[in-house]
Amino acid sequence: MAGRYAVIMAGGKGERFWPLSTSKHPKQLLALVGDKPLIAQAVDRLDGLVPPEHVFVVTNADLVDATREAAPLLPPENIVGEPIGRDTAAAVACGGALVKAKDENGVFAVLTADQVMGDLDIFSNTLKGGMDLAEANDILVTIGIKPTYAATGFGYIESGADFQAAEGVAFKKAARFVEKPDEDTATEYLETGKFFWNSGMFIWSVQALEKAFGAHCPEMLELMKTLTGYAADGKIIEGMEATYPDLGKISVDYALMEKADNIVMACGTFYWDDVGAWPALESHFDQDAAGNTPIGTVETLDAENNIILSKDHLTAVIGVKDLIVVQAEGVTLVCPKDRAQDIKKMVVSLRENGSYDALL
Repeated sequence: MAGRYAVIMAGGKGERFWPLSTSKHPKQLLALVGDKPLIAQAVDRLDGLVPPEHVFVVTNADLVDATREAAPLLPPENIVGEPIGRDTAAAVACGGALVKAKDENGVFAVLTADQVMGDLDIFSNTLKGGMDLAEANDILVTIGIKPTYAATGFGYIESGADFQAAEGVAFKKAARFVEKPDEDTATEYLETGKFFWNSGMFIWSVQALEKAFGAHCPEMLELMKTLTGYAADGKIIEGMEATYPDLGKISVDYALMEKADNIVMACGTFYWDDVGAWPALESHFDQDAAGNTPIGTVETLDAENNIILSKDHLTAVIGVKDLIVVQAEGVTLVCPKDRAQDIKKMVVSLRENGSYDALL
């Protein structure tokens, strides 16, 4: 039986949760939902399935120390930092190299550090079933999430013919990947029953990944081979510093998943939330009688349906509705809920200004 491993991608900036999330302390390092940082929750979910010494984290070089502190169950050397961001295909190649250096026959899951999940028994069975199938077949497994509403903020996977059941989980051939739809299209997807949210989680063997990279993205195959040599010598950081500057940026979806014809989708029925922006918190915190979501020290008067987070002192709101109000890290943010996605634009604008780097 092949060894079982996990690679957790933790390089996100979490800019849509600014000002609470900053480049030095991004979303995955926050206890945004629950009492542990999201990265620690991601590690805990693997308990009983993948031993800590088989779990790797790929993050940013300047976040390695903070990530090690937030995920103390992992061996410090298993948390590695990329010198510059080169999107998810490079992170997957790096993770693949770390796994192959330990076990060239290994099977591993690629997970993310900033998602919230429930029904953990079902989640664990989904990973175990996917690993069993990935060990026995030349396939790339992705996890689709059964949609509960017509979401426009997620990409979708269209499911095809049945593949096999494993651990009580249905696995289907993946027919195609589609980008984030408009509301009418998302509604149509939901009605067909064939479309699943693209979770960005994957399972494959070292050999299947190398074969897929070779067929569809040779640059990443070369990267993985080069980094495997460095990882075997305990010098993967030096390897990344040598190779990353010349790499192109490409996501694993574009590099592999939209091209390969051997993709199998696990039908994920566990609770899953991408927690992509401030409005997502409404489903994780209690609301008051007026529909406000107060987090921290908050008082309201004639205010409705607001999300208010106050980290360090009292924040009071009067006579407003449908706003996001955040007081954190020396910054006050006020934004209509329906423009939550524009917070990232504000961060980009502030960074270009050059006067607010300490707050970003």
